[in-house]
Amino acid sequence: MNSLILSALSGIVMMFSGFFLKRNAAVRGLAVALLIVLIGAAVLDLRGTQLFRVNTFATMMVFDRFASLFIIVALGCTLAYFLLSGRDMERVGNSYSDYFALIFFILAGVAMTAAFQNLLILFLGIEIISIPLYILAGSEKNNLKSNEAGLKYFLMGSFSTGLMLMGIALCYGAAGTFDNDGLAAAAASSPVLMITGMMLLLFALSFKVSAAPFHFWTPDVYDGTPTVFTSFMATVVKAAGFVAFMKLFAEAFGTIAPQWKLLVGIIVAATLFIGNITAVFQQSVKRMLAYSSIAQAGFMMMAVYSINDDAREGLILYAAAYSLATIGIFAVLARMEDQSFEGFNGFARQQPLVAGALVIFVLSLAGIPLTAGFMSKFYMLRATMSGGSLFLALFAVLMAAVSVYYYFRLLQAMYFREGGSGGTLVLNSGFKATLVALAAITILLGLFPSLLTGHLYF
Repeated sequence: MNSLILSALSGIVMMFSGFFLKRNAAVRGLAVALLIVLIGAAVLDLRGTQLFRVNTFATMMVFDRFASLFIIVALGCTLAYFLLSGRDMERVGNSYSDYFALIFFILAGVAMTAAFQNLLILFLGIEIISIPLYILAGSEKNNLKSNEAGLKYFLMGSFSTGLMLMGIALCYGAAGTFDNDGLAAAAASSPVLMITGMMLLLFALSFKVSAAPFHFWTPDVYDGTPTVFTSFMATVVKAAGFVAFMKLFAEAFGTIAPQWKLLVGIIVAATLFIGNITAVFQQSVKRMLAYSSIAQAGFMMMAVYSINDDAREGLILYAAAYSLATIGIFAVLARMEDQSFEGFNGFARQQPLVAGALVIFVLSLAGIPLTAGFMSKFYMLRATMSGGSLFLALFAVLMAAVSVYYYFRLLQAMYFREGGSGGTLVLNSGFKATLVALAAITILLGLFPSLLTGHLYF
């Protein structure tokens, strides 16, 4: 509850900070300071210390170790995002403090989706996440692609919200309650209303996390959204969607798992296949990352399929590994004039330290050993095999091998082709130090994943 209330209050503070702080550096510094306070409050949540006691919502949200640990991961990745990309938000428009305010409100929604015990809280959390994102997607007013992205995201998001509301209504009609425990008890008898509602919720949440075949909005929205906001949409927001997804199907629909497991397995396979195959043919690094985010969603969807301890640990680790690597790559990409693969030609000769950090991020996304990305994929594969599907795990390994091709195209451009793209970049020492720190964390979590996952148990 600490992180939820303080993130909402931080958003309000950032809204009014624009009236009192005239320098962008001061606004950015205030946002970072508030986020550090938020991380401290989330750590207190993890240790069971409540700064705020709101008994009204005691049965509607439970900040257990899983929810609290994910919130810490989300806030930590957001801090990395602020440090790397906070300055780049200045180029989007004049509403600098409002951008930070919207992100803090999104973090309030993230806390709600991680801790919900009631379908109404789930709905509110997802909408609190989505509505600020519609604004951020279309925030570059003079860019037609940004306007198109904002409109398309709003229309598609509204449609999926309608599906979710219908699913919630049907589940309530079958169970007479919105609580997860009541839904689980009613689902045991498999009434038709409950099954139908569960299917609608499955489709709506699949849209929110861009799982195939509900992924069609993702490439255009990610490509049109200002790059500085795309990295946040593709990482923290997506991971929060999967936490809510797994929590709902584990707690509310776990008693009827045989009735939805096959369908979820098909969605996982389709997401892995479509995301990886289409990413191979992209010429823009930003668009490639958009399609690769669909492929990464396929791996995270395996946690929903499995629903066991390995899945819980794997999803936490995957959220950290994927978010840190993607935020790092997008932070560099946002400062590039040419965002195609050719734009990175010769990058390593001009920016060797930054290129080295990008190598680690790319290796992590590809799932190469000694990186956090490898360990998170390993957890997901083990969870899937424990969940009863060796075939799905083998298919995921095959698709991971395909992903190596398009990820390594970026390394080939940086190290084995001639060009001078990196020479035009102005990167200060703080930016480079943050990139190196994120790369070191990526390696550290790859070697010692229990540094993060161990907090689920003690």
